Amino acid sequence: MLAYLIRRLFAVVIMVLVVLLATFTVFFMLPKWAGQDIAVLFAGKSSGAEQVEGIRTKLGLGDPLLAQFWDFVKGIPMGRDYANGTDVTHCPAPCFGYSFRTEEPVWNTLKDALPVTGALAAGACVLWLAAGVATGVLSALKRGSVWDRAAMVAALGGVSLPIFFTGMVAMGIFVHNLGLVHMADNLNTGDSIGVWFETLLLPWIVLALLNAAMYARLTRATMLEVLGEDYIRTARAKGLGERAVITRHALRSAMTPILTVFGLDLGVLLGGAVLTESTFNLPGLGLAAVQAISSKDLPVILGVTLVAALAIAVANLVVDLLYAVIDPRVRMG
Repeated sequence: MLAYLIRRLFAVVIMVLVVLLATFTVFFMLPKWAGQDIAVLFAGKSSGAEQVEGIRTKLGLGDPLLAQFWDFVKGIPMGRDYANGTDVTHCPAPCFGYSFRTEEPVWNTLKDALPVTGALAAGACVLWLAAGVATGVLSALKRGSVWDRAAMVAALGGVSLPIFFTGMVAMGIFVHNLGLVHMADNLNTGDSIGVWFETLLLPWIVLALLNAAMYARLTRATMLEVLGEDYIRTARAKGLGERAVITRHALRSAMTPILTVFGLDLGVLLGGAVLTESTFNLPGLGLAAVQAISSKDLPVILGVTLVAALAIAVANLVVDLLYAVIDPRVRMG
């Protein structure tokens, strides 16, 4: 088990380094190769040549590519100094650079947005996992019944409807017309739990409906396959109770593909639910990415991309460890 964990940790480190190199190249080298000056983007088109050259020196944009990449990677865990002669600006760790738009450390934007995205992901994933798996299991056990057909039709509808459509319809009905839900204009850590819950309740439900539909279909298909295995028939022939057969044998085996998809979905959601946060105007990573793209704020886009990559890597690592808990064959291998 320890060797398995070490192998997975090593793979995660390699993947994060590759993502760092790829994202750094895309966001800082490609504009340069395309003829765009990053120093001009930071200073603004109305800045003079002397000011642009000072920013280029301060950001280290004239250094060799490997030196720029090393300074960027080293600055994430250790912090970094941007210097132009006596003009020195310290970027504390974790340093992802300075925003072109606000001229503040990118981490300030990320740390303000992370609690919103984290709360959105946590509430929605609990709802969609519980509802999707329960619906899928019941549909598999009642194959061909009215419940099975109705649940799969509803699941197909849930998968087909885009989040921005269901989100706008839900807000129109429950927020504006009926007034049953009150959503705060801007969430922050100083707000009470009640404000957070009421503001995130509708996004949780809408996002959970979309994903629960997919999980219901996946769970049903996997459970039907597992219920036809020989060891399930053997367990029943030995007199094991139906509840034990379903929970201890069938569902446990069926959870492996569900966990795989769940790890990817959770990682992507932690990286920023762009459509959900934009639809409900939630100040999370997704909305921060949209605003940064519209203003060509490359350091913020890079920071959100790296956080998303790290979230996916960590989520997949947790899923790999859960494989070893659910399926002993992983530990034996």
